Amino acid sequence: MGVKNLWDILESCKKTLPLHHLQNKRVCIDLSCWMVQLQNASKSHFCMKEKVYLKGLFHRIRALIALNCSLIFVTDGSIPAIKLATYRRRLNSGSEQVTHNESNLQKLTSLRRNMGSEFSCMVKEAKVLGMALGIPCLDGIEEAEAQCALLNSESLCDGCFTSDSDIFLFGARTVYRDICLGDGGNVICYEMADVERQLGYGRNSLITLALMLGSDYSQGVYGLGPESACQIVKSVGDKVVLQKIASEGLSFVLKKKGSKKQGTLSKCNNKENSLDQEMNVNGSEYNLLRDDQLLQVINAYLKPKCHSADSDAVHRTLAQYPFQRAKLQQICSQFFEWPAEKTDEYILPKIAERNLRRFCNLRSTSSNLGLKLPLHKLPVKCPLSGVIKHRKVQGRDCYEVSWEEVDGLKTSVVPADLVESACPEKIVEFEEKRAHGNQEKLRKPRPKKSEKGSSLAEIDLKLQKLLHDIDMGSSAAVHDASSMVVISGNQTAATKVNQENQHPWLDPMSSAKCSDDIPWSQVGPSTTKSEVIDLLSPSPLRQPRAVSKFTQSNGQGIDVIDLSESETDVSPEHEKKARELRLFLASIKDDMF
Repeated sequence: MGVKNLWDILESCKKTLPLHHLQNKRVCIDLSCWMVQLQNASKSHFCMKEKVYLKGLFHRIRALIALNCSLIFVTDGSIPAIKLATYRRRLNSGSEQVTHNESNLQKLTSLRRNMGSEFSCMVKEAKVLGMALGIPCLDGIEEAEAQCALLNSESLCDGCFTSDSDIFLFGARTVYRDICLGDGGNVICYEMADVERQLGYGRNSLITLALMLGSDYSQGVYGLGPESACQIVKSVGDKVVLQKIASEGLSFVLKKKGSKKQGTLSKCNNKENSLDQEMNVNGSEYNLLRDDQLLQVINAYLKPKCHSADSDAVHRTLAQYPFQRAKLQQICSQFFEWPAEKTDEYILPKIAERNLRRFCNLRSTSSNLGLKLPLHKLPVKCPLSGVIKHRKVQGRDCYEVSWEEVDGLKTSVVPADLVESACPEKIVEFEEKRAHGNQEKLRKPRPKKSEKGSSLAEIDLKLQKLLHDIDMGSSAAVHDASSMVVISGNQTAATKVNQENQHPWLDPMSSAKCSDDIPWSQVGPSTTKSEVIDLLSPSPLRQPRAVSKFTQSNGQGIDVIDLSESETDVSPEHEKKARELRLFLASIKDDMF
């Protein structure tokens, strides 16, 4: 919980920053607070059974991994003795026991947490998942937020994730309260520098507000609201407010409150003044801590029990831990019933992007030191193999790239600005290849004039020969002319002549209707089938037609149906159709030449 109403008091200092703000930072996470947030978002039995809270944690982590944000999980240790009263009150303990414990704080010791509770099991699962992703965990001695604040105040991390407002009282400088992954992602941030500059509250003032308003360590002053408490603290000043409390206790708070009310309610009747005095007396009797208890609360905030910055536990936590792919696949299979391929699909692109950001940082650092080495001379190999193509993802410029040193991952999509910063040479190489490819597309192969001329001359000779044979009444010439139409492939010209002349003998459907012995399946559309139908007139008598094979230029056999018994039978109908075929061939020649 932290300090009552403190988040409301600090509301004006709240900043909503893009998720990209956490890039290349080291952040401590109060793991219990994250698990409470994720648990509250999925309280149903189904969500608990499907471990939706753990999936939410997984997606938070992978989003931060892609930004090369180094994470440190911090867990709660024992319950501080000074917090036992609040702890028992939350467990619905009796008020008499609470009062008794509050009056004997010096005789109490910290209480070990129940590690077998449902919530403790959730925290254990989160730790196991984090270790597989290469995230270390520091088990705090007592309060996790106090340990996070110490690492932040000692500049061992860039910020702390927690929803407990008392982290400022422990000395934290940068606090991230919430994180959102939707719509590009953002974080809610509070800077102690903004609190000091905008509100005039330092660490001492915030501790005093906790004593007045109530916190995990004290119940506060009865009847005192946040506005009155803030005015009293500001009137005293941050530098001397704790000294005043140590010398006078909280009695000066009641004096200031009483004097303020006497000034504003000077016209009130005696009954109201007596009620106000009674409230002050009751408050001082039942809610105000003794001087020794006040000092214990102050010391609990100023000197919490934590691992020191130079301890072995902290040094181990700050070390870089590897990503365990096989272990993560096993955990996701156990918790989420995911196949290995699905786990890789979620996490490997983020790991690859993190590696590229680390390479970018290394290159940027060497460049700042004056070592502007080309890509192939760097001591560390670039994890990116090449750029495949340009992409747009949610309106953001990206590149689809290929990787070299990420097992199980061939390609993925990364932001364009990251590639430009890490390895601009790869973009230049990609642009050159694309420009070269566009030039190749523009260079279409064209036949030489001599070859084109010779081929046209050969076709001209064939057409002349066919026209001569048609004039002589040769049915074989008609066959050759028909096959030449198929070989030339000039269906556009044939269709044009057919549409202009509208001759029924050129329509395959009409040909089919003219002869009942020729089924439509054998004839087919003239524009799609490769069958060639002889254009000679059918014989007067119906007799079985001979079907022969005609070999096309590509080697494919074509069925040719002879509609006449001999080549010597020349009828007026034949002459008419031969004349029309000559016109058709002449039109082909005109189009070709």
